[in-house]
Amino acid sequence: MHPSIDIEPDERDYRRAADILRGAGRIAVLTGAGVSAESGVPTFRGANGLWEGHRIEDVATPEAFERDPTLVWRFYNMRRTTLWTVRPNPGHHALAQMEERWGPERFTLCTQNIDGLHRAAGSRHVLELHGNLARVRCTGCRYVEERRGEDLPELPACTGCGALLRPDIVWFHEMLPHQVWREAAESATECDCFLVVGTTAVVYPAAGLVDLARGVSARVIEVNLEASAVSARVDVHLQGKSGHVLPHLVELLSTPGGAAS
Repeated sequence: MHPSIDIEPDERDYRRAADILRGAGRIAVLTGAGVSAESGVPTFRGANGLWEGHRIEDVATPEAFERDPTLVWRFYNMRRTTLWTVRPNPGHHALAQMEERWGPERFTLCTQNIDGLHRAAGSRHVLELHGNLARVRCTGCRYVEERRGEDLPELPACTGCGALLRPDIVWFHEMLPHQVWREAAESATECDCFLVVGTTAVVYPAAGLVDLARGVSARVIEVNLEASAVSARVDVHLQGKSGHVLPHLVELLSTPGGAAS
């Protein structure tokens, strides 16, 4: 458990962060559950280690799905229903504005979140490291399909081959999608500035993107409610909600002389 940082960021912290962003030709971002929580998306894992009342090994592993797919689908159908009612918050929109400023070829948003809110806010160059709960994947023919806003049966089946469908997300004990991870790692090693937003930075390999960025001397800015596993290794830590901090950074970037390089 990391202690909270007691000092609220003052305007000097914001201006330092804005100056780093202005000087960056390429930007990479890693977002976590804290960003989605501000939209009302429940945090997956509670303080007691349970995921909404269930043990991780009962609902969030491939072994759990093989053992009891009905329980797993009940759990994820409940989560899917929740997602249809949430909307992007100002933090999501601020990141989309940043992408507009730099362009999707120079701005990469890597997210651990599976809710699709970054795309809903207008972000285009989004790498979903852990998948997307709106999609389903066939366990037989591997067909992937978007099923957003749809109530699925208790045990949904593929219309093509009849095999059982599963959520198109990354469970514990599974590898991240190879192409997505490759692009995320490239974005970290090619950026001048790396933003860490709303994540405790303890879930690997996603958290390793911070070290990849630091390895090429990229400046690192963290936005979080409290200190995280990487706070001691960042250039600027801005404590607070991303929905407050990020729009303020965008506002500073919009002042005269604040064009991206």
